[in-house]
Amino acid sequence: MTSMTPSRRPALGAVAFFAVAFSLALYFVFAAVQGDYGLFRRAEIELEAQALDQRLASLRADVARMENLTRRLSDDYLDLDLLDEQARDILGVVRADELVVR
Repeated sequence: MTSMTPSRRPALGAVAFFAVAFSLALYFVFAAVQGDYGLFRRAEIELEAQALDQRLASLRADVARMENLTRRLSDDYLDLDLLDEQARDILGVVRADELVVR
């Protein structure tokens, strides 16, 4: 009679399964960190959103300033000082009692 001793080597199928599972896990971890929708891309998008928010605030301030100037030159409300300033700037006119500094 021959005695059968159990083999200590794992089966080739189990090794292949764990190798494939480990490779897939590494791929998904890499994709979660570096992929198009990963953590690094999310950080870039958040920084870009902050920059765009600042740009939007700047543009809103510019629009508010322009709306104020437009209102001050409208028919309903006429700011004579602003009108005088704009006319002098566009036409290049100065009064006789003014001193021009360039």
